Amino acid sequence: MDPITLVLFVVGLAALVGGAELLVRGAAQLAAVVGVSQLVIGLTVVAFGTSAPELAVSVSSALRGEASLAIGNVVGSNIFNVLFILGVSALVAPLVVSTQLVRLDVPLMIAASLVVWAIARDGAVGRIEGALLFAAIVVYTVFLVRKSRAEERAARAAVEICAPPRRGVRAVLLDLAMVVVGLALLVLGSGWLVDGAIAIARFLGVSETVIGLTLVAGGTSLPEVATSVLAVIRGQRDIAVGNVVGSNLFNLLSVLGLSAVVAPEGLVVPASIIAFDLPVMTAVAAACLPIFFAGHRIGRWEGALFLGYYVAYTLYLVLDATEHDLLHTYRLVMAAFVVPLTAITLAILAFRAWRQERRAAR
Repeated sequence: MDPITLVLFVVGLAALVGGAELLVRGAAQLAAVVGVSQLVIGLTVVAFGTSAPELAVSVSSALRGEASLAIGNVVGSNIFNVLFILGVSALVAPLVVSTQLVRLDVPLMIAASLVVWAIARDGAVGRIEGALLFAAIVVYTVFLVRKSRAEERAARAAVEICAPPRRGVRAVLLDLAMVVVGLALLVLGSGWLVDGAIAIARFLGVSETVIGLTLVAGGTSLPEVATSVLAVIRGQRDIAVGNVVGSNLFNLLSVLGLSAVVAPEGLVVPASIIAFDLPVMTAVAAACLPIFFAGHRIGRWEGALFLGYYVAYTLYLVLDATEHDLLHTYRLVMAAFVVPLTAITLAILAFRAWRQERRAAR
C-alpha cells in the first residue's frame, strides 16, 4: 500500500481538528452578530458546512454511476451521526436539548427518514423525488432563520435590551474567514481520511456497499465528530446537538436529493439497504425523541447506549459481509432481546417525562 496514503490520513486528522476549532469559534461569534441563536447556527451553517464531505462524495459517486456508495454514505452517515457522535459527545459531558429540537427539528428528522425510506422501497430514488427533497431543505432553512430572528428580537424587547453590541467590520470579516477556512480544512481533511480508508478497504476486499455504510460514512462524518465534541468541550452544547440533527436533515434532503438529480437515471437503491439499513436509520432517528424528551437532556448512560448500538450495528455489517457462522445467532439475540428491551426502556422514559411535565403544568 502507498505510504503517502497513510501520511495523508494523519494530515487529514490534524486538518479536521484545526478546522473544527475555527468553525465553532467563528460560527458562535457570528450568531451574536446576525441575531440568531447558537442552536440555529448549529442546525444550518455548522450542520450544512460539516456535511459538505457527504455532499461531495455522494454527488461525485452518483455522477460516476456508483449509486450504492452514494446512498450508503447518506444512510451510514445518519446512523453514525446519532449513535456515534451524540454518544461520544454525551460521554464527554451530558447534553442539554432545547425545546425546539424536541418539538420541531427531531420530528422533522424522523419524518424525513420515513419519507426517504418510503421513496426508496421501490428500489430507486428518481430525479423528481430528488428535486422535491432538495426543495424541502430550502423551505426548512428559510423558515428556521426567520423564526429564530423573530424570537431573538422578541427576547431583546422583553428585557428592554437594544441590539447586541456592534462589532467592527474587520471583526465580522475575521469571523467569516474563520468559518470559511474551518470548512475548507474540514472538507480537505475528511477527503484525505476517506481516500485512505477506501484504499485500505478495497485492499482487504470489502464490498462497495459496506464501504459506503461504514468507512466512507464515518470518514465524511468526521467533521461532525470534531465539531460536536469540541463544541461540548467549549460549553456550546446547542451547536453540538444542533449540528447532528441539522446534518441528518441536510444529508436526507440535500445530499440525497442532489445525488438523485445528477445521477444519470436516478439512484438505484441496493436491496440490502432497503431491507436493513434504512429501517435502522429510521429507528435511530425515532429513538432520539423519547431520549431527548426525557428531561430534555442526553445523559452519559444514554450516550453509552447510543455508542453501544453503533458498535452492534457495525459488527452486524462485518458479520454479514463475511457471511460468518455467528450471523444467524447474532440476529436472533438482537431481535428477540436487545431491541425490544431498549424500546421498552425508551417508552418508560418518555412516559415518565410526560407525567412530570403534566404535573408541573398543574
